[in-house]
Amino acid sequence: MPTLTASVATDLFRRPPDRLLDVGPGGGEVAVRTVGSGPDVLFVHGFPVSGATFRLLLPHLVDHVTCHVIDFPGTGSSRFGPGTEVTIHRHVATVRRVVDLLGLDDVAVVGHDSGGMIARHAMAGDPRLRAMGLVDTEQPQGLSWRFKAFLVGRHVPGFADLLGWAAMRRRVRRNRLVLGGAFTDRSLLGGDFEELFLRPLGQDPAKRAAAAALLDSFDERDVTALAELHRRIEVPVQLVWGEDDVFFPVARAREMVATFPDARLTVVPGAGLFSHEERPAEVAAALLPLLAGAASD
Repeated sequence: MPTLTASVATDLFRRPPDRLLDVGPGGGEVAVRTVGSGPDVLFVHGFPVSGATFRLLLPHLVDHVTCHVIDFPGTGSSRFGPGTEVTIHRHVATVRRVVDLLGLDDVAVVGHDSGGMIARHAMAGDPRLRAMGLVDTEQPQGLSWRFKAFLVGRHVPGFADLLGWAAMRRRVRRNRLVLGGAFTDRSLLGGDFEELFLRPLGQDPAKRAAAAALLDSFDERDVTALAELHRRIEVPVQLVWGEDDVFFPVARAREMVATFPDARLTVVPGAGLFSHEERPAEVAAALLPLLAGAASD
């Protein structure tokens, strides 16, 4: 039996974090929750969620690895203000700073969605990196039409308020051009997902503005730059993909394997973009051999 249940893991994100890390002027304070024992693993979330998106993976991992789960400024339990910079490039610098502040000299990094892109920009070539897990994330071939269609909305006047409005309306958010395509089972957009991620967007103007700012900073050049970054990631890489992911198609993930010196791919049936929320046991099983491997010499 696992020592941590899914309900207890979820409750970790309803309580204050273990610590808050000041990542420098204009960077806000990053919330960190640490649980488990064994080799260190840092978890990097994407848009529009927080570190709580990894809650269902934790029960499968904590008996084998030490999980450090962060909330970027603007999300979850982080602290931020009007002067906090919320951009992709600042998040890249934040990941490096978190690794510094936590003293992680030998660490595996798991990134999901834009968190996977951020993690690669932050850690490519870093001698502290032991291994990397990438779950349904950006691909160097560029953005799919579905992802581009999602990005179009950021140019609409009042986009932040529109984002909050859509998050709070079940029928709208389940539309396949909004978030409906993110899950094979669209009912999962309710429940904990609604409580932890969508409700804050709908009810907290500051988090809504931060989410809009992050999306506004998205630059496709950071995506196409991944091909060069992949050549610099010489540690083992495990790709895990939802078979039904319409934002980052699995066919491109298969092509992406060859862009790394040492990578492999596991495809998870019956899952979309949030494969780790739909099929946590399968995703954890794919990641764990790499994450729990012996620390580097």
